Formats: sequence, structure tokens, C-alpha cells
Amino acid sequence: MKVLSEITGTVWKVEVQPGQSVAEGDTLLIVESMKMEIPVCATAAGTVREIFVAEGEGVEDGQVVVELG
Repeated sequence: MKVLSEITGTVWKVEVQPGQSVAEGDTLLIVESMKMEIPVCATAAGTVREIFVAEGEGVEDGQVVVELG
């Protein structure tokens, strides 16, 4: 399952690592946009397979940021 950013901004903090188990609603990473911190949360329970962004990297609205398995 692919998790998308819902806003354009900069990855402020990555909260998870590949192989980590997460529950639905857990924060995966935080995107900073216009001085606001917006969490990107898991849409379902699963295991983090891959993280496609790094801290400090720009992201676009709708961009895949994490894959859960």
C-alpha cells in the first residue's frame, strides 16, 4: 500500500524505519509547509517496506512517500 503526501512542502522529520510495524493512524513522517507541521499518517496497519523521501527533501501533493506491506 502506497502512502501519499497530502501537501506540497519539505520533509521535516521521518518517524519510521523500513521493517517497522505501524498501526493505522500512526505518524510516518512530518511535512513542513508554510511554517506548519503536517503529519503523514499510515492509512492502514502494516510494515514499512520502503521510504521514498529523506529529511530536508521537497515533496509534492500526491507524491508517494512510504510503502507499507
